[in-house]
Amino acid sequence: MYTTAVKRDFVAQHFLIGGDWGAENQWHSHHYQIEVQLQGATLDRHGYLVDIVDIERALNELVAYFRDKTLNELPEFAGLNPSLEHFTRIFAHAFAQRIHAPNLSSLMVTIWENDIAWSAYRHDLTAPAS
Repeated sequence: MYTTAVKRDFVAQHFLIGGDWGAENQWHSHHYQIEVQLQGATLDRHGYLVDIVDIERALNELVAYFRDKTLNELPEFAGLNPSLEHFTRIFAHAFAQRIHAPNLSSLMVTIWENDIAWSAYRHDLTAPAS
């Protein structure tokens, strides 16, 4: 199984809802780091799992969308606590819609909100969409 990954960083804001998490309930910023890992068993005719230029294009589009935004105000987070776990799933599904390579089987998005805390979401690309 091959894995290719690209990483970016950006700042965005949020505030947690639905519980008492002290300072996390107040509007604040995180300097997020995000890594997108793509996996597949075969390479294309050029010897790529997927062209890194294509990964960077899709990743840069999404990072630009979330950069400097308050996650709570985005339609993707409507009715959701903007947790790191929700963020990874939302980002993974949006990324999957932007990347097209027939040999990909899955992708995983990992987002760090600081040096020690991260969450990841794995998205299967071979199963029919639900």
